[in-house]
Amino acid sequence: MQTHSSPPIATPQIPEPALARLLFADPRLAPIWAIIRLYLGYEWLTAGWGKLTNPAGVWVGASAGAAVSGFIQGALAKTSGDHPDVSGWYAGFLQQVALPNAVLFSYLVTFGEILVGIALILGLFTGVAAFFGGFMNASYLFAGTVSTNPLLLLLALAIALAWRVAGYWGLDRWALPLLGVPGYPGALFRPRTAPAPTKP
Repeated sequence: MQTHSSPPIATPQIPEPALARLLFADPRLAPIWAIIRLYLGYEWLTAGWGKLTNPAGVWVGASAGAAVSGFIQGALAKTSGDHPDVSGWYAGFLQQVALPNAVLFSYLVTFGEILVGIALILGLFTGVAAFFGGFMNASYLFAGTVSTNPLLLLLALAIALAWRVAGYWGLDRWALPLLGVPGYPGALFRPRTAPAPTKP
């Protein structure tokens, strides 16, 4: 008895609106994204560099973890009242995870900010760098620190959406076609086809 398998059902694709394509995928807007990317990268690099070169060594050095511990204690003080600046679940994370590992988090914050800044300035793995930058901004906001974090978070989200062209005026112009993206291997990882045999 012969059985016939039914053809696979095609998943419907929702087309990308023309405005979204223009804003987030058109290389003609690469200069605008480059300006935003460089500003964001500069902000992250200078923030991380200031922590790395802090003469008191409260971020990286003899007293590493002191600054993070003070930051966390300040955040935990914002958990009281009818409308606390820091929610209970995040306060639990700060108290149970971050505070006991303040030295580790001190190094992660310092070098994370520097690496995000360098990647954004160079335009290398721009979408990934913007994601981690936005993640740090969100973490600071959850800890009750406003400052420039809302603006930087919005810019990071925009760059993450425009990852295809945000690094076009940067190293991504060559790195992405070479390395590829998940599901679409780049030139380095494509299988090489054997040359066609020549006829005698």
